[in-house]
Amino acid sequence: MLWLLLGTAILTALLLSLRAFERASAAAIYTLLKWIAAFGGIILTLLLFLSGRGPQALTGLVLVGPLLWRRWQQHGSGFTGSVGTPPPPRQGSAMSRAEAYEVLGLKPGASADEIHAAHRRLMRMAHPDTGGSDWLASRINQARDILSG
Repeated sequence: MLWLLLGTAILTALLLSLRAFERASAAAIYTLLKWIAAFGGIILTLLLFLSGRGPQALTGLVLVGPLLWRRWQQHGSGFTGSVGTPPPPRQGSAMSRAEAYEVLGLKPGASADEIHAAHRRLMRMAHPDTGGSDWLASRINQARDILSG
C-alpha cells in the first residue's frame, strides 16, 4: 500500500511538472537544468567525501565551482530576475506617443503607411508563432494602436 501511495505521489509530481514546463520559457528551462546539474555535482561531491574518495570529490568541486561562483556573484550584485524576463510593466500609466514612436523605430509625425510598414516589419520578427516574445509583440501592437488613433 505504501508503494502505491508513493508511486501515485511521484506520478502526480511528474504530471504537474510537465504542465509547468509547457508554460516555461527556454531560458527558464535552461537555468533549471543548470541548477539540477549543480546540485547533482554537490551531492556527488558529498557522497565521495563520505566514502573516503577525497581527490575525486575535489575534482567534482572544480567542475561545479565556476557555476556556483558566478551565480553567487550575480546574487550579490543585486541580480534578481532571470534571463529572458521582460521588464515589469509600469503601473498606472499607458504608453505615451513618444514611447510608441520609439518602439516602432519611427520619428514623430510618421505617416499611417510608415506606421503600418514598421508594425509589419517588427511583427515578422517578434510574433510568438515564429518564436518571438508575447510581451514584445503586445508592446508593438500597443504602439501601433496608439499611433493609429
